Amino acid sequence: MSAFQSTTTAPARDAIVSIARLNKSFGSFHVLKDVDLDVGRGEVLVVIGASGSGKSTLIRCVNGLEMYQSGRLTVDGFHMPTQADREIGGDRELAEIRKGVGMVFQQFNLFPHMSAIDNVAIAPIRVRGRKPQDARDTALRLLERVGLRDHAHKFPGQLSGGQQQRVAIARSLAMEPRIMLFDEPTSALDPEMVGEVLDVMRELAREGMTMMIVTHEMGFAREVADRVVYIDHGCILEMGAPAEIFDRPAHERTRTFLSRVLRH
Repeated sequence: MSAFQSTTTAPARDAIVSIARLNKSFGSFHVLKDVDLDVGRGEVLVVIGASGSGKSTLIRCVNGLEMYQSGRLTVDGFHMPTQADREIGGDRELAEIRKGVGMVFQQFNLFPHMSAIDNVAIAPIRVRGRKPQDARDTALRLLERVGLRDHAHKFPGQLSGGQQQRVAIARSLAMEPRIMLFDEPTSALDPEMVGEVLDVMRELAREGMTMMIVTHEMGFAREVADRVVYIDHGCILEMGAPAEIFDRPAHERTRTFLSRVLRH
């Protein structure tokens, strides 16, 4: 069982992600240990914890980028196959799941030989079969949404890190995801560029986008999260409303972690 104790153990909304007794190992290293977690539709769930605690692995399992060994994981009604399922070819639902899950990484992973607008339009064309002009029109609207319409025809090398990350967010939105996953999206940015990316994420939260966010930006987590999850050594130690976790953490390890990160 997960180690946490909290009065806020499940979202009030219907769950779009449901995780039960999930276990993930890399060889002999047990990364995630009997994780239980639901994410409600329209909820902003922020995952915090020390480096190596399993935060990124958790959301990579939700997107199918990492295979888990046991437990159950469903995303928008689809069962995410286990490692054993995938090894025997039982992964037919994986492509369908990924269509509805946007992922923004630490690194931007843009195609360097494509303009911003083409980076945003390419997946809807190739994966969803959209007409190129329709996809480009949508891409331009999304670039405007993240404040980059005037940079639509620039290549990644001509953009700052914060601008590239905003293009990456627009690229994920172009697939019309039902949930967005963010894996420390500001960790590779210079400090002065962090705010522009967080502003886009704040706007998505206000618009009701379902999001799972791994971040070390504690002020941002307190501001936008409906719930905060603290992971320690692969276990969910605590979860609850931001005020519970940041102001009244129940576990000594949570208090120690927060005292360290809030000093910086």
